[in-house]
Amino acid sequence: MSPEEWTYLVVLLISIPIGFLFKKAGPGLKRWGAAAVGLGLTLFTCGPHTLHSLITILGTWALIQAQPCSCHALALAWTFSYLLFFRALSLLGLPTPTPFTNAVQLLLTLKLVSLASEVQDLHLAQRKEMATGFSKGPSLGLLPDVPSLMETLSYSYCYVGIMTGPFFRYRTYLDWLEQPFPGAVPSLRPLLRRAWPAPLFGLLFLLSSHLFPLEAVREDAFYARPLPARLFYMIPVFFAFRMRFYVAWIAAECGCIAAGFGAYPVAAKARAGGGPTLQCPPPSSPEKAASLEYDYETIRNIDCYGTDFCVRVRDGMRYWNMTVQWWLAQYVYKSAPARSYVLRSAWTMLLSAYWHGLHPGYYLSFLTIPLCLAAEGRLESALRGRLSPGGQKAWDWVHWFLKMRAYDYMCMGFVLLSLGDTVRYWASVYFCVHILALAALLLGLALGGGGPGRRKTAPSAAGLAPEKLREE
Repeated sequence: MSPEEWTYLVVLLISIPIGFLFKKAGPGLKRWGAAAVGLGLTLFTCGPHTLHSLITILGTWALIQAQPCSCHALALAWTFSYLLFFRALSLLGLPTPTPFTNAVQLLLTLKLVSLASEVQDLHLAQRKEMATGFSKGPSLGLLPDVPSLMETLSYSYCYVGIMTGPFFRYRTYLDWLEQPFPGAVPSLRPLLRRAWPAPLFGLLFLLSSHLFPLEAVREDAFYARPLPARLFYMIPVFFAFRMRFYVAWIAAECGCIAAGFGAYPVAAKARAGGGPTLQCPPPSSPEKAASLEYDYETIRNIDCYGTDFCVRVRDGMRYWNMTVQWWLAQYVYKSAPARSYVLRSAWTMLLSAYWHGLHPGYYLSFLTIPLCLAAEGRLESALRGRLSPGGQKAWDWVHWFLKMRAYDYMCMGFVLLSLGDTVRYWASVYFCVHILALAALLLGLALGGGGPGRRKTAPSAAGLAPEKLREE
């Protein structure tokens, strides 16, 4: 593990006991205490580069104040433009930010765009209410008022997920501050239930990254190995990649759970990133609060089982970095300048690659996903429905195997980063996933298969019931 990875791990681990300290605190202590901890961590890890986050916050707040009815698009343009400046600092002869500054800036971009969208929704709802003269009462997920500058700063620097996620909306943050009877919200048992696989994943990461180091792929000797060895190598590389993020995101979720952050009654049917989808009245007494069943789906960032064993490329995206996937679907995919599912996905993947950074490997990997989506959609639509139940089960196993190999292949671009290293590796395995996806797409088109957006039902992962995908 690198020194940066050790720092991330320490930050994640100390957030757990800090969470227990804040859980039963009042709204004021939660707001300003959590912001003080987050700002302290930012200053400690980023130093003077903390100024970038402050500039981004102030710029977004100014746009919200100036144009509340259209601040979402303005905030998206502002924060993404600042990302370009932020990443071009070294080219401009300015000090290069630390990796921790980049992590803070990434999560802050998501939060500020979401905040602007929530303020815009509030403004439009108020205008509609004034026009009709009729008040519907509090709406699900709507803010009570526009946050002040200090409230915006407290949300932006809240220590929860400040470097690793999960992403959360301002409404989720407010619900945590105003949580009725927080002592009745379970924390310890859900935390232990969530945390138990993390040590195993950590050991598997250390073992796999030691046995199959990524640096070997950059050496000339690697390309003297036979083709099967080169093909196989991407499997343990992606395995180590998954284990690393499983540990980080589980630890981040545990920090939220310790604080009771993102806890909602099961009846609210909360979604990762978005929060409750059904109105659920707050309990009126500690006894009623204790009688409710809660979950932490709002801050759930990874479904390890679903990621590894879902059948389709499309579903694999949903179970990985789930809160960010919600953000991309809500604020990028829905407003994409296209109607086709594949083209909308391509637009979303392009902006996702840009959000991650400017390394060519990100773009090569992310923009391979739409090709895989189109291929699996066309071929599945054309063939799977014609098979017997046994044939469909066999199809799903083959589909799952190919899905995992596609993600292995795309992961190489994500971790190698440079254009030369990525293309060199892909060329050494004869661009096998690109060629296979193109062949599947052409076959699906020849057989009259429909696009991915036309399918109404999804095959279950490895023959399991769909609800099992949500279990660990």
